[in-house]
Formats: sequence, C-alpha cells, structure tokens
Amino acid sequence: MRARLNQFPRISYGPLPTPLEPLSRLTRQLAGPQVWVKRDDGIGPGMGGNKGRKLGFLLAEVLAQGKRKVATFGGLQSNHARMTAAACAGLGLEAHLFLFEKRPSSLQGNLLLDQLFGAKLHFIPFGGGGDASMTLEQTNRLVKLVARAVAGRSLYFMPVGGHTVTGCLGYVDAALELQEQVAALGLEKVALVTAVGTGGTLAGLMAGFHLLQSPIRLLGIDIGKLWKAFPASIARLASELCAALGEPHTFAPADVPMIEGTYAGPGYSVFTEDTAVAIRTLARTEGIILDPVYTGKAFAGLLDLIRQGAFAPDETVIFLHTGGLPGLWAYEQELSG
Repeated sequence: MRARLNQFPRISYGPLPTPLEPLSRLTRQLAGPQVWVKRDDGIGPGMGGNKGRKLGFLLAEVLAQGKRKVATFGGLQSNHARMTAAACAGLGLEAHLFLFEKRPSSLQGNLLLDQLFGAKLHFIPFGGGGDASMTLEQTNRLVKLVARAVAGRSLYFMPVGGHTVTGCLGYVDAALELQEQVAALGLEKVALVTAVGTGGTLAGLMAGFHLLQSPIRLLGIDIGKLWKAFPASIARLASELCAALGEPHTFAPADVPMIEGTYAGPGYSVFTEDTAVAIRTLARTEGIILDPVYTGKAFAGLLDLIRQGAFAPDETVIFLHTGGLPGLWAYEQELSG
C-alpha cells in the first residue's frame, strides 16, 4: 500500500503520523467503551486540520500542472478554504475562495485567517448547493463554471472539501497509518468515528480499510444534511480510489457506514445545544478543543451513541479529530455560557 501511495507526488504537511491518544478521564466519566482520539487537528498548514492530508496531494498536483491560481469553495467557516489559502500562500499561489453567502459585517474565525493569508474572497449570495437540493457532483460543476467566469480559465479548480481521488489519497494513507498504530498498541475490536461534511475523508478511509482488509469498524456522522444522494457520492469516490490504487472494487451506497442527518441539527453550521455540551465535555475532561461545525456535532453524536450502548464495553472507540479550531471564534456568544 505504501509503495502504491508513494507513486503519487505530495507535499508534506506534517507532523505525521499524528498521535493516537487515550481519553482516560472521559472514558471513566462515560463508564462505557475505551475512548481514544486520533489527533489530525495538528496537521498543517494554517492552524491545522484533516485537510492537510488532502492538500499534500492536491497542491503537488497543482505544481505538477504548472498552475498559479487555485479556486475552491465552502461555507463561511470552511476549514478546507482556510487551509487551502494557507497552503497557497506558502507556495506563492493565488487562492480564490467562493463563499455562497452574503459578506458578513466582520470577518471572524476562518474568514479572518482567509483574509490574512491573502486569499481573494468572493461572496456570492445566490446559493452554491449545500442545501441538499443538488448532488455534490452537480454543485462542483456549477461552482467550477462560476470560478472560471470570475477568476479565469487558467486555474486549478479544487472541489469542495478536496473531494477528488487525488485529495482523498490522503485518507487512504491515514487508514494505513492508523492500522499500523492500532496493531503496535495491540488494540482489538476497534471502531473509528469521524465527522462527515463532504465525504472525502470517509471515502478515503473506506477504500483504505478495504484494501488493507482491516478489521477496524468505520462510522461516519453526517454534520450538515448538505447533499442530495450523498451516500452514492461517497461510494463512487471510494470505488475510484480503489481503482486508482490498482485493486478495483465497487462500493454501493448501502456500503457507506454513515449516520445521515440524525445529528446534523437544523443544518450545516447551525449551532445546537448538544454541540455546546460536547465541546465543553471534551474541553473540561481532557483539555481538547472541538469546533462548532464539524467535530463538535460529530462528538455529540458519539456521546449519544455511547449512552445508547451502540458500542460493546470491550470495544475501543477512536474519534478522528479533524481540526477546525479557528471556527470557535465565530461562535463566541453561543459558547460563552
């Protein structure tokens, strides 16, 4: 697997491997399965997060193609957009970020960092998908047309969340990394839980664990109700990843291990009290910060699943911390209680 992955150029946004840490105090408080955390929140650039794994492959492809401009899109507090802006700044590339909402009165959280990194921010309040009215693929095609019209045709267009085979090789690599760590620690009956926004991380892990024939049980928690026919998009990308790595396999939508909608609340980036409780719980038991849009919602879902007995007492549950800390500063009022 490593030899196959090394055939693809990448830029290193370390440090890798990321730590795998037990959450001992939280485990005792919950009186359930052993809970651990995989610290992908520490991967660079631009204050870190899981997109660093994807951007390593994506930005290497940008350089290989000789492009000087990169365009992508997301929500106002998009971690993908923030980290893309940082990566482009570090390589002397021009970043164009498309945000399909009104420009807020002040730039907070990730938006402030986007501006500091020198990205060109395009606020276009006519909707760019993400409300479950279109598939992820339809949305990417629409925004690509808009990006070319605004920023010029000679650019590298990066789909939302880095949802491409190139980008999601980063999470096939993460599956290998995690499998090695679990084996070294002698952990058995392991479940990995991750937030799902655009699905690329989940698709990469699905492909990786399948190719490794890993016994790790995978579970994604949808945090946004963003896309029409979402499981089909994830299954398609996971299948394409297997083919790209030389072992074709077709995943069906029903194969996607995701809880869709249940823990998303009213919608993407809409704050919930359960999210606040989850953020405070991990902060006050382990000193680890979650974000309000992705990891906070997913961790709230994990806490509820543990309370329901969804995991066996002898199971080890690993939460994939995908980062997003800067988004906290856009939710100061909601979290100040």
